[in-house]
Amino acid sequence: MSSSSNDLRTPLKRARGLGSAKDGTGHFIWQRVTAIAVALSGLWLLGVLLSLRTAHYQFIRDLVVDPINATVLVVFLLSAFWHARLGVQVIIEDYVHTPLTAGVAHFANIFVCALASIAGVFAVLRIALGS
Repeated sequence: MSSSSNDLRTPLKRARGLGSAKDGTGHFIWQRVTAIAVALSGLWLLGVLLSLRTAHYQFIRDLVVDPINATVLVVFLLSAFWHARLGVQVIIEDYVHTPLTAGVAHFANIFVCALASIAGVFAVLRIALGS
């Protein structure tokens, strides 16, 4: 049995040298891992937000200063924006067919998600560390 019998690409794709990007499984796993992290930390965040409807500013600030709460907030922010980046990446790959437009969209996706996550984590750390 030759190695070409394990090749599932069509003859046209073999001739063009096209095939697997060898990244689909990792992308799939990271999307599931971040989804679980967003769901668990999001449930915690929803519970906290619902319990704070009538709380004063200082109580809420003290809540964020607690290291466990600050950690969960940071986990939520990082996993939510990473999950968003992965999801938008799939949408761009599936629906944007012009290479230049796809490249710009990928760059914008990475830039916006990174900037938003950095800003969110910085805000939580600034409150948690008392700055």
